[in-house]
Amino acid sequence: MSGQRHQPETMFGQFVARAEEVIIAFLLGAMVLLTFVNVVLRYVFNHSIIWGLEVVLVLFAWLVLFGISHAFRITAHLGVDAVLNIVPKNAQRILGVISALCCILYAFLLLKGAYDYWAPFAGLDATSGRWFPTGFENSRDQAWYETDQIPMLDFLRWMEPVFNAGESYEKLPRMIPYLILPVGCLLLFVRVIEALVGVLNGTHDSLIVSHEAEDQVDDLSATHHDHDHPYYKD
Repeated sequence: MSGQRHQPETMFGQFVARAEEVIIAFLLGAMVLLTFVNVVLRYVFNHSIIWGLEVVLVLFAWLVLFGISHAFRITAHLGVDAVLNIVPKNAQRILGVISALCCILYAFLLLKGAYDYWAPFAGLDATSGRWFPTGFENSRDQAWYETDQIPMLDFLRWMEPVFNAGESYEKLPRMIPYLILPVGCLLLFVRVIEALVGVLNGTHDSLIVSHEAEDQVDDLSATHHDHDHPYYKD
């Protein structure tokens, strides 16, 4: 329930779960590998991959924004359930629904803001309206903006006539690393809706897992008692 990890029931759900885990593992592994290689090159060979730091920053941003939605799916976000534990079961579900609705509203606002920020870098129009989209408005075309040091990849050259009026990109266009903003927020929006459905169906008590800190304290306490055992005494 509140501390229970999500277990996909369908083959498609299992595929999505494994795919998310593979993507997260790849992003984390690529960050570690690139950082390690750059450190070795700098301190052993007095050389470095000039675009390495920027790529690591991009991968870290992708990892965080992708991981937020993944944590909602597996109910891994930490939270405080002091209030939930003192109210009846029906009230827990009501509070869970209210929390989910607040998160859905927040995720929607994030999605609008993320798309509006990313759209000009892809040559698209941002939405109008301060809080909720009321249409589209002309945005300054920023599709020619490039990253600082990340080189352009040859298999992405098809983007030049589509987004850059046929002009060549010397560096990777910013629309690519910034794409995680709307994608990550869209995944978050979908995952929170799924979490709301789980609360309504009774498969989840809340959106959080809140017992990990207690488990750590119990483990430390158990270890302390073990060392008090006569076996450990002189």
